[in-house]
Amino acid sequence: QVQLVESGGGLVQAGGSLRLSCVASGSTSSINTMGWYRQAPGLERELVASITIIGITNYADPVKGRFTISRDKAKATVSLQMNSLKPEDTGVYYCRFRSNVLVDYWGKGTLVTVSS
Repeated sequence: QVQLVESGGGLVQAGGSLRLSCVASGSTSSINTMGWYRQAPGLERELVASITIIGITNYADPVKGRFTISRDKAKATVSLQMNSLKPEDTGVYYCRFRSNVLVDYWGKGTLVTVSS
């Protein structure tokens, strides 16, 4: 089992920055891929960015060039640096860790609100 706790959400004006962090505890040696998803009101949850255990990253088109995902294997932490935030980035951001046997673990989410 893996437990995830996100932090770093909040209210920011458009053009501002936030940094999200997700700390894992439990069976962290089984973690393969780590990622951030978001869910805006009335919409489905969508991938924002992911990073594999060897550092290969993937970004959704709307955030390319603005967001950066990084991980600290030793601390079992994944972070998301979000710059040049837009109102459409508003939503609940969830951390997801996928194990090497394709079991997904989710955090409870952290709210990001970008005002125009």
